[in-house]
Amino acid sequence: MKRIDTDKLIPGMITAEDVYNYNNQLILPKGIILNDRTITKLAFYSILSVRVDDQVPDTSLDKASYDLSYSEKIRMSPDFVQFRKEFEEDVNNFKSVMNDVVEKGTPLDVDKLMNHTLNILDITATHPNVFDMLHCMKEYDDATYVHSMNVALICNIFARWMRMNESEICMATVSGLLHDIGKTKIPDNIIKKPGKLTDSEYTLVQTHPQEGYRILQSSQLDPEVLNAVLMHHERCDGTGYPSHLTGQEIGKYAKMVSIADVYDAMTSARIYRGPLCPFKAIALFESEGLQKYDAHCILTFLENVVNTYLLNEVRLSNGLTGHIVFVNRNKLSAPTVQTDHGFIDLSIRPDITIEALI
Repeated sequence: MKRIDTDKLIPGMITAEDVYNYNNQLILPKGIILNDRTITKLAFYSILSVRVDDQVPDTSLDKASYDLSYSEKIRMSPDFVQFRKEFEEDVNNFKSVMNDVVEKGTPLDVDKLMNHTLNILDITATHPNVFDMLHCMKEYDDATYVHSMNVALICNIFARWMRMNESEICMATVSGLLHDIGKTKIPDNIIKKPGKLTDSEYTLVQTHPQEGYRILQSSQLDPEVLNAVLMHHERCDGTGYPSHLTGQEIGKYAKMVSIADVYDAMTSARIYRGPLCPFKAIALFESEGLQKYDAHCILTFLENVVNTYLLNEVRLSNGLTGHIVFVNRNKLSAPTVQTDHGFIDLSIRPDITIEALI
């Protein structure tokens, strides 16, 4: 392993460790085969030097052998392999703990819950590319538990973006982990139904916040966490459920969980569809969510999510591909993209959208 100045890096070199910026945000994971784009990304973030493997890069390699998409490299990276292994173990542990609580009435031990089900936080803490990793995960049978783990991880990162202290970060994370526990009381055939729910089925599903609150109310959980379980489907404009609360009536962790919950639901694979492109999800939040969610929370979340995709390669609806080079803060779903045919400012080209990350 040796350290190389960024301006002396050449395509084919392999990162020997994770590369972070001055905010401790992951820029490139260990094991990435550098190409022109990733080297430019390092320079963009003012990374002065990088540790790379000692092996001499084979510059005779066909371009396709090292110029894989960032998403493909994430899937191939040691970090993702470790993430997936720990994720699956933590989901199984979480399911075991909550089955004891739901089926046997065992009191919930929050310390045990954190110690046995969130080991993955050691991998993902301060790693914004957790969104890339979650986006790359396949669909699992235990949808409720997997979704809850996803939301917990998103809430953990979200709380850091909100500059919360460690105690608040912990409570936001636990809120995300437990928010949907009431769904264990809903029949599996309804939870996993691929088609549209009937009115009666939807009414039953809408009881899961109260069911979750009932399951957990005898525990020693902080009242704000219990409120997050009960209120995560409330909306600031009063259109949510179960109590049609508005604005300040909704707990702070509930406001965060509501955003993480919807974002994960939109960007995760489902039986009946693949994962939605993050920029399509962001566009939906912009068009429908700015009144429904707390303004500070939703803008903080969306701005930071978009920033994690800066310099990522994307495919546009007009068939062109390019790299995101500038974030338009007034329209986060429509950044400026550099293509082989020039720059396209999507904020002034409503006829063109980002179709996919590639």
